[in-house]
Amino acid sequence: MTQASTPTLVTVAERAGVSRQTVSNVLNSPEIVRPDTRERVLRAIDELGYRTNVVARQLRTRRSFLLGLRMPPAADGISGQVLDRFLHALTEEAQGSGLRIMLFAAADDEAEIREYENLRTTTGIDGFVLTATHSGDTRTRWLSDHDIPFATFGRPWDPEPAGRAAEASAEGVPPKPGHHAWVDIDGRAGTRAATRHLLDAGHRRIAFLGWPEGSGVGDDRHAGWLAAYEEAGLEHAVVQRAEDGVAEGTAAANRALADPGVTALVCVSDSIALGALEAVRELARSEPDRAPVAITGFDDTPVAGAVGLTSVAQPIDQVAARIVEQLRAQIDGRPEDVPDHQVLIEPRLVVRTTSRTEHRR
Repeated sequence: MTQASTPTLVTVAERAGVSRQTVSNVLNSPEIVRPDTRERVLRAIDELGYRTNVVARQLRTRRSFLLGLRMPPAADGISGQVLDRFLHALTEEAQGSGLRIMLFAAADDEAEIREYENLRTTTGIDGFVLTATHSGDTRTRWLSDHDIPFATFGRPWDPEPAGRAAEASAEGVPPKPGHHAWVDIDGRAGTRAATRHLLDAGHRRIAFLGWPEGSGVGDDRHAGWLAAYEEAGLEHAVVQRAEDGVAEGTAAANRALADPGVTALVCVSDSIALGALEAVRELARSEPDRAPVAITGFDDTPVAGAVGLTSVAQPIDQVAARIVEQLRAQIDGRPEDVPDHQVLIEPRLVVRTTSRTEHRR
C-alpha cells in the first residue's frame, strides 16, 4: 500500500459513516460507543487495514495501554488450568478494550511489589491485575497507597473493622485493602449446590475433602458444604483436609471412607476429587458389597469432563470481562461508570456420572 493510500482516522470515519471522534472513541474508549456503531467502525478498520500509531497515541495520551500481571507460579496440570483459562480470557478482553497484558515473574509478594515499581518507572504501565489474593496481602495496600489502578481476581480475605468503609467514603480518602475493585467466584454457593445435589439424591453422610484451614478460598468452599447441611437440618458429617494434589486427595478420601457410613464426597478441587475417585475405585475392588460412593469436584477442568466427574464450573470469561471493565474505568478516570466494583459471580454445577447414582437408605 502506498503512502498516499494509507488509511487514516478520516477515511475510516467516512467508510463507517461516523465522525472522526467516534472512531477515536472506538480505539481508545470502546465501552462508551454504542455496540452497533462500534461494530460498524471495527468493520471499516478491518476493511481498510487501518493500524493505529501506538507510539503517537502513547505520546498524546501519556498512557501505555498496558496492564501488568504476575505470571502464576507453575502448578500441576489440573489446578493450573483455572489460571491458564483466566490468562487467555483476560488477554482477549483486554485486546477488545484497546489494552495489552504484560506478563512478569516474581518469586513472592515482596518481589511482585518491586516489579510494580520497576514497571511503572520503565514502561509507564497503566495498572495491574492481581491473582491469588490472601490474608495479609501487602500488594493491595501498596497499590492503594500509591494510587495505582488495579483489580483482583479474588476477594480480600482480611476482616474489615465495622464502619471503616463508610468512614473512608465520607472522608474522601483513597480506598484501602478491602475496598478496592475485585471479582471473585462464589465458592460457598458452588459447594452448597454440590452438597444439595447429593442430599437430593438420598445421601446423608457426605464427607468434605478440603484444603488446610486458613485458605480463604478453601474455607469459603467448606462454608457452602456446611450451609447445605444446616439447611437440611442434619448433623455435620466427616471433614478431611489435605494440600491440593491427586495423591493427597486419595489419602484424604481413604481417611474419610474409613467411616462406613460415608456414601458421598464433596471435594474442594478437581485435583482432590480425582484422587478421591481412585480411592473409591480401589474401595469397590476391595469391598464389592459396599454401596457406590458419589463424588463432586470444583473447577470443572477438562479432565473432569474426560472422566465424567461432576464438578462446579467457574465462569472465567465473566471474571475477565468485569476486571477489564473495572480497570478501564479507573484508567480513564471514570470509576463511577462501573457501579459494582466488587463482584461475586455464582458458579454452575455440571452433573456427570460420578454423582448420578441415587443412594437408597
